[in-house]
Formats: sequence, structure tokens, C-alpha cells
Amino acid sequence: MRRADRLFLIIHALRGRRTALQARQLAGTLGVSLRTVYRDVADLQLSGVPIEGEAGVGYLLRKGSDIPPLMFTADELESLVVGTRFVRAFAGQKLAESAQAALLKIEAVLPADLRDRATRTRIYAPIWRDQTKTDFAALIDRLNAAITDSQVLRLEYADEAGRESMREVEPLCLAFWGGAWTLGTWCRLRVGFRNFRPDRIRQCTITGERFGSEDGRNLDAYLQAMRGYYEGMEG
Repeated sequence: MRRADRLFLIIHALRGRRTALQARQLAGTLGVSLRTVYRDVADLQLSGVPIEGEAGVGYLLRKGSDIPPLMFTADELESLVVGTRFVRAFAGQKLAESAQAALLKIEAVLPADLRDRATRTRIYAPIWRDQTKTDFAALIDRLNAAITDSQVLRLEYADEAGRESMREVEPLCLAFWGGAWTLGTWCRLRVGFRNFRPDRIRQCTITGERFGSEDGRNLDAYLQAMRGYYEGMEG
């Protein structure tokens, strides 16, 4: 856990408490040593966060300095929990870890009744990853990073019939269709938008070249083209 995330969780663990929270309990929740908790609390106090207490006694936020809770309905919270479970099951490892960290931050500022509701939702996305699935999750992370950094990719790709080709593409987005992922791109070979299934990518190489957002071949144009394509199929 990043130190910034840990400090955030310490503050919100103390939010609204009437009794002191023991450092040992904080250490167990955060998965760190007592010494780390003592140091983090001391740093927060020095930075102006109104934490009262000391080692061996426990900690409280000074009266009148409480932080307002996030306002979620039970249904809104359940949708966040379910969404996090699906990201953990089907997205890359980096996205999965980030989703879980975000949920921890949200739960840290929730009233007790809503926090309990978060643990009771019965919609699951079971996580089972053998080496193949682990490698695929790593590929999703790489593709997502290339999209974020506007990195041109060189793909060794096999289509549905097994025909192989080399493609140099500008990756624009990833889409999950409930059973398969697709990578939306501008394909330089075909000089047009093309979708590729990551599970059919034999090899993915980051070329080191970055691409810009050009009219007619950027994300907005891709989405417009896909919308027109699927509307045409429905018609």
C-alpha cells in the first residue's frame, strides 16, 4: 500500500470515533508494523491533522474536526462493490489492485450500516487465474498502459481462422464484452479502424513511437465509426 493511501486510511479510520483507536488495531488493519503507525500518526500531526493521543493510549480526531461522510445510497454502494469485483476478476492486475484500493478508501468513510451492506451483496465474480489467465491479465495491463501513453504497438495477430499477420497500430481503447476483450485501434496497414482480440495476439511489442490525436483517426472518430457500424447492423 502506498504511504499516501495509508495516511488517508488512518485519518478516516479515526473519523467520528468517540473512543480512542489503538495503534495495534490500526497496524493490523493496514498490514504494517506498530512503528510505521506511530511514525505515520506523528507525521500527520506535524502536518496539521488534529489527531490527539499517544502510543499506548490510542488516537482520536479532535472534537469538532470530523470529516463529513461520503453520501452513498445502499444501491449505489452495492454497484461500486460489484463493479470492483468484476474489475478484479476480468481486468488486468494493475486495474484490479487500483479498484480494490479505491473501494477501501470509500468504505473507510462510510457509516457503519452502509459499510456492513457492502459485505453482504450476493453478486460475485469469482477469481480463478492459472498461468494463462495471469499472462493475459498482464497483457491487458500492457495494452492499457500503451493506450494511456499513446504508444504505437506492433502486433503479431491471428484471426478467427488462424491466419497470421503483422500489424502496426495506434491503440485507442479497450472494451469488455462480457466474455471477451477487444482492442480498438487505428490500423496503419489497413488505414482504418480495426478491432483486435487480445487473446489472439501472439506477440505485442511497444515500438517506442508515440502517436498524436489526429482528426479522423482518434478515439472520438473511432467511437463514431463503431456506433455507425452497429446501428447499420441493427437496421
